[in-house]
This record gives sequence, structure tokens and C-alpha cells, in this order.
Amino acid sequence: MWQGNSDPYGASSSQNSYYQAPAQEPLQFYAPSASVHDPNAFYPGSRPSLDGQMAQGNIAQGGGYGGSIHSQGGWWTAFGTGGFEGEPPLLEELGINFSHISAKSMTVLNPLRRVDERIMDDADLAGPIIFFFCFGIFLLFSGKPNFGYIYGVGLFGSASMYTLLNLMSDQGIDAYRVASVLGYCLLPMVGVGAISVMIHLDGTFGYLLSLISILWCTYAASGIFVAVLRMSEQRILVAYPCSLLYGCFALLSVFSGTK
Repeated sequence: MWQGNSDPYGASSSQNSYYQAPAQEPLQFYAPSASVHDPNAFYPGSRPSLDGQMAQGNIAQGGGYGGSIHSQGGWWTAFGTGGFEGEPPLLEELGINFSHISAKSMTVLNPLRRVDERIMDDADLAGPIIFFFCFGIFLLFSGKPNFGYIYGVGLFGSASMYTLLNLMSDQGIDAYRVASVLGYCLLPMVGVGAISVMIHLDGTFGYLLSLISILWCTYAASGIFVAVLRMSEQRILVAYPCSLLYGCFALLSVFSGTK
């Protein structure tokens, strides 16, 4: 006669029984007080030895349970200008470098300083676009809405200077750098546009101021072109078409529009 308690199927719980049910670990359920991003929190049906480590690895790698953005600094990093770690800033990807814009602007504002022949190795159009836009805004405030004329003269002048410089020089220059130089050297003319907001330039003072700005822009542009292309003996030939171009901008500042 068997001793000890037996289960409903007749199996004995004695140590000499042939079958013994394996011990099962109780399932760990999700704790309401635990955070979703807590690697020690368990989910329904998971075991601490295996699934818990997998959940922790997924959260650390950004592969599961919504940890892809929070583990790298917050959701705002996906939309900020800094981007994710290792990526360049948004302004740098767009080609906008304020330190380069400042350096080239100071070269134009101080034309007597020696121009570095490698100043246009990193040519950009961010500064020229800003200067053209400011010039148009100033003329608009002074009653001269000439955005179309400004862009038209700038485009035609850049194409003409590109053709002339490539015919005159041996090494040549690309159109991107030509437009960049002409745009940066427009900075003194932008100052004339700002002055035209306060006073009318259709007079002796306006003519004298426009003449000074034309000479200033021409001297700066020809100096940069001569330094980059190494054609110092032809500076006067380079300065002449530049003066015609900036003279057109001066005419837009003085005469166009209504008083």
C-alpha cells in the first residue's frame, strides 16, 4: 500500500515516484509604479533572466519600447539645429558660416589691408544673398521697390564678369566665386541704401556719397579678383567693369522710385 498523499491521477508524491512535475517560476507582471524606460521593469510574461536583459539591451540601443529618442537626449534632438551626436549643425549643412561671412565682410570694409589669395577657397553665397536682400529692403523703405532690378543687374553683372575674367586670366575662375566676390563687395552700397531711408540722395551729398561707395566697392572687388587670380598688372582692366556694375546699383539707390 502506497503511503503519502497522491494526486487525483494516482501519482504519488513520494520521493520514489517515477514522475515529478518540474518547478515553474512565477511569471513577473508589469509593475504599475515602474517606468517604461526603467531597465529593471518587467513586462507581462517575461522572465528576469532572459527577457529582462533583452528589454534592457533594446532600450540602451534605442531599438524597442520607445527608447530610440529618449535614450539620446530627448525628442527635441530630432528637430533641433544640433541634430544627433556626430552630425554637423544645420547651418553648416546649409553652407552658412558666420565666422567666414564676418571675415570676408571685414576684408571689404578694410580694403587697404592686404588680401589673402586664398580668401575665396571657401566661397559661399550666404553673405551676398543677405546683403542683396538688405539692400532691397532699404530701397523699399525709401520708396524704391526695385527687387527685380537688383537681382537682374546682379545676375547680368556676374555673368559678364565671369566671362571677362576667364578671358583675361590664365587659370580662370568659376561663376560661383565671381558671384560671391561681387556680392560681398556690395556691402558699402548697402550702407548707402540705409542712408537713403533717412534722407534723399538726389542732390550733391547723394552724388558724392554714391561716388565714394562706387570707388570703395570697385577697389575691394578688384583687389580680391587680382589676389585670387594673380593678375596684379591688370587691376585697372578688372576695376573698370566692376565700377560699371556698382554704378548701376548706385543709380538704383539715387534716382529710381518716387519721392
